[in-house]
Amino acid sequence: MAAEIKGWDRNQMAARAAQELQDGYYVNLGIGIPTLVANNIPEGMTVTLQSENGMLGIGPFPYEGEEDADLINAGKQTISELPSSSYFSSADSFAMIRGGHIDLTVLGAMEVAENGDIANWMIPGKMVKGMGGAMDLVAGVKKIIVVMEHTSKNGDPKFIPACTLPLTGKNVVDMIVTDLCVFQRPDHKSPFRLVEMAPGVTAEDVAARTTAHYAA
Repeated sequence: MAAEIKGWDRNQMAARAAQELQDGYYVNLGIGIPTLVANNIPEGMTVTLQSENGMLGIGPFPYEGEEDADLINAGKQTISELPSSSYFSSADSFAMIRGGHIDLTVLGAMEVAENGDIANWMIPGKMVKGMGGAMDLVAGVKKIIVVMEHTSKNGDPKFIPACTLPLTGKNVVDMIVTDLCVFQRPDHKSPFRLVEMAPGVTAEDVAARTTAHYAA
């Protein structure tokens, strides 16, 4: 088994994904590590966060004691509002997503395939809360970034030749940010390319923990 290496922590992974934001973007953040992107938006940049459960303009996570149990994101986490926040039905929210009005989404994943397929909503035989908005997001949002640990808890690669779990979407992922590195592709026909590594991580470290084919 490959020796353990440190790489980025969860917040650093989110901060790296946040570097892909642009001024004026409308952005949807998935459950887990992606929610940390909200705390890493570059200073001076205007980004509007959208939640599938009907909110546009999500503020930072509230301080302890200031939570409002009625104000939550799609992952059931308590959030805060901004003076510019607006509320609407889930139907309107998904119309924004399906209509192509969201510029970027950051999602977690259990598996990503070398052709851009993503599996992030179900493990057969285990309790599932529901697919949420992931299937709509990968189909309707302009750019898809996956933020995930490079390997599973038992050390199995998560960037693999083909997904083994039920798919969320086919050939949709544009960028992968893991605790070890960043993979990116310019379009949905080109292979992923290893474009960046976390401090202290080598190309050999990445190769030893990846079964997907990619360009160096």
